[in-house]
Amino acid sequence: MATQVSGVWLNSPAVTLAGNSLHCRRRTRSPSATLSAAQPSTSSPTIQARHWTIWLFNFESLDTSLIVGGKNFGWNGMESSKLSSPLDIDPEEFDWIELEADLHHWTKSLRPVQWYPGHIAKTEKELKDQLKLMDVVVEVRDARIPISTSHPQMDSWLGNRKRIIVLNREDMISTADRNAWASYYARQGTKVVFSNGQLGMGTLKLSRLAKELAGGVNIKRKSKGLLPRPVRAGIVGYPNVGKSSLINRLLKRRMCPAAPRPGVTRELKWVRFGKDLELLDSPGIIPMRINDQSAAVKLAICDDIGERSYDFSEVAAILVQILARLPAVGNKALQARYKIDTDGRVGKIFVQKLALRLFNGDTHQAAFRILSDFRKGKFGWVALERPPK
Repeated sequence: MATQVSGVWLNSPAVTLAGNSLHCRRRTRSPSATLSAAQPSTSSPTIQARHWTIWLFNFESLDTSLIVGGKNFGWNGMESSKLSSPLDIDPEEFDWIELEADLHHWTKSLRPVQWYPGHIAKTEKELKDQLKLMDVVVEVRDARIPISTSHPQMDSWLGNRKRIIVLNREDMISTADRNAWASYYARQGTKVVFSNGQLGMGTLKLSRLAKELAGGVNIKRKSKGLLPRPVRAGIVGYPNVGKSSLINRLLKRRMCPAAPRPGVTRELKWVRFGKDLELLDSPGIIPMRINDQSAAVKLAICDDIGERSYDFSEVAAILVQILARLPAVGNKALQARYKIDTDGRVGKIFVQKLALRLFNGDTHQAAFRILSDFRKGKFGWVALERPPK
């Protein structure tokens, strides 16, 4: 005899019916979840009411997930390790490692993101030669994705040379993000400067720090009877992280070509800052092959890689899924901006609905709008990475 359960919610992690585990979690503004009737079984399942709390509920407010082979699948069939609403999560307790695991899973089915213009190979060879002349190296990273904008070979290139890490675009992350990265680098003993290349914030601190770290150079030269020379600092980093803008703000004049797109600077250029500091502006360098596709997608989201290297619709769909998970954004912000009542866990459907609503079904335009809105801070300024604990 089949047993039908209606009108009550057993406040428990799971209700076992006929040997199957049905998990119910409450969610805000979720799509309607349809529960099919259980298959008849030879023996009626029993429900013990003792130690259970019974509440009235509406099926419209429930989300259902199915446990299959130890993996959790949402109403859309997509695996997800965390289905609860991001709005219910304490930002300080948010599991960034779990988000990275999900991001890795989401990128498996995408076309690989790869970008390596011809000028980068030449630049990399020249830069390695110039690094031998450097007193200090300034590595510029995108403050939204400091890990993904760290070249995997940079440590081996620099050796024992002194390094300053600049997290540019600090105005694009929250105070909590900034504090987390500041604490992380402080624990490592790494010199870090937060900057805003557009407004010039952090440039003077960078100049003083570079001179301090390389101060021993002229002391050695003086002991050898040599005249002092300017400190040489190389500015290196991924494309479009703001290297040239940072130098221009430091010099208070436009000495290096700069534009909000990757690949503008194509050759190395020395510029003089005062009498005691020389800066080397270099084109963005990126690995010939990006093995970490999670990092590659974040580079695409933050516009730190060429547009031809990725599919806008795929990248925007993943961005929607990331934003839906972040406590500072969540589904509510997505719905409020685009007036689309859908679940952010299915980014592809979200992009398609936005395309139908605003762009006559053009998913490329819809995807471009979502990416542009994120880059302009329309969802608030949030980082896509936090340091490992």
